[in-house]
Amino acid sequence: MKLQAIGVAMISFFLAACAGGNREKTDTQKDSQPMFTGAKGEVRIMTLDPGHFHAALVQKNMYDQVDPTVYVYAPEGRDVQGHLALIERYNTRSENPTTWLEKVYTGPDFLEKMLNEKPGNVMVTAGNNAKKTEYILKSIEAGINVLADKPMVISPEEFPKLEEAFKLAEEKGVLLYDIMTERYEITTMLQRELSLLPEVFGELQAGSEENPAITKESVHHFFKYVSGNPLVRPAWFFDTQQQGEGIVDVTTHLVDMIQWEAFPEVTLNKSDVQVLSAKRWTTDLSPEMFEKVTGLGTYPDYLQKDVDNDVLKVYSNGEINYTLKGIHAKVSVIWNFQAPEGTGDTHYSIMRGTKCDLIIQQGEEEGYKPQLYIETSEEDLKAFAGFLYNAVEGLAEKFPGITLEKVSDSKWKLNIPDNYKVGHEAHFGQVTEKYLQYLVDGKLPEWEVPNMIVKYYTTTEGLKKALE
Repeated sequence: MKLQAIGVAMISFFLAACAGGNREKTDTQKDSQPMFTGAKGEVRIMTLDPGHFHAALVQKNMYDQVDPTVYVYAPEGRDVQGHLALIERYNTRSENPTTWLEKVYTGPDFLEKMLNEKPGNVMVTAGNNAKKTEYILKSIEAGINVLADKPMVISPEEFPKLEEAFKLAEEKGVLLYDIMTERYEITTMLQRELSLLPEVFGELQAGSEENPAITKESVHHFFKYVSGNPLVRPAWFFDTQQQGEGIVDVTTHLVDMIQWEAFPEVTLNKSDVQVLSAKRWTTDLSPEMFEKVTGLGTYPDYLQKDVDNDVLKVYSNGEINYTLKGIHAKVSVIWNFQAPEGTGDTHYSIMRGTKCDLIIQQGEEEGYKPQLYIETSEEDLKAFAGFLYNAVEGLAEKFPGITLEKVSDSKWKLNIPDNYKVGHEAHFGQVTEKYLQYLVDGKLPEWEVPNMIVKYYTTTEGLKKALE
């Protein structure tokens, strides 16, 4: 197919058809020659094989530094059409519409076409994870900056390829970065801030496998709404050989948050990680459930290996127990089919300090909205409360409007104004803004690349352990 501009009429037609502990400081960062200056439109995006709605969320807003023309390279099919439909919704919404112009090439040689033409200088990818590591490596080899959705790798066998990509990126002076949206969730940010205050948190406990110092748990749902519309997932999303098992997918965020909170700006190494145990289990989907979320009445041939008595069994759930620099941690992910009415994806987190626990809960009591609690076992409650209120007063200078509310003699909750609760979709814009600044800086923070490597080492080693 020829390179073409996608207009409103084509997308509207498609939409109509779809309707029926140790806090060390880092060394001084190395100087490098920046490739970007922050000038208007100097970043030109190439979107490669967009099979996941996260690719579109990068473009939910405009950026002065990004040229409005975006080059899409993809195989023909529903994935790319769904991506373009989302972009068109953003372009035609009544409030703050975007002005993206999508120039699209579809064909089996889409990857080679992008690498040969190179109309852009940043490749964005979010889609089929079986090919993502290859996409990343080949783009880096071609001297293209990469902003990739998680996970960047889904198997222990492919992990060395990702390490090679990071090494090449440094040699070629390009930036490879993954989209870690959860760093921008306000309760996580404040949990991290409070953990850095020894007068309140003390020190991070070492914990044990039975009672980890840090636990991160995430519950997700196959059927959900995105930008106000039911999400149609591609069938390959349910094939763990293409999407990856849950233990190497969503857990990427959880492992990242543990590193980011427990060892802020500390450069980590693979030797800091010891996987103690791991497990995996399935979520079972009926044919009716599968059709509701994909629009397909039958299972594709590549899913038949996972079908038992007409029930599709997806290894979307997993748990990893490990230590990081001697600190015990646990991450777990659960996928249900659909959340009960009025609920959605949920997150639970606890950091255990020597003076208090910092707990994020998102259950019925919290109205399924993340809520940060501070709970202490200190004997001198009056002294602890004084330190806590002083700490929150200090944090309010950075986060105006936050207040402390007493729940019991030993427990408080942090009230957070709604203006900080921007939602998951908005976090993609925040990550993109950060990446654009890194491009101007000509480098990532010193600790980012080593810690990305450690993160994916943890998830892939976790899968290896679960398969033993």
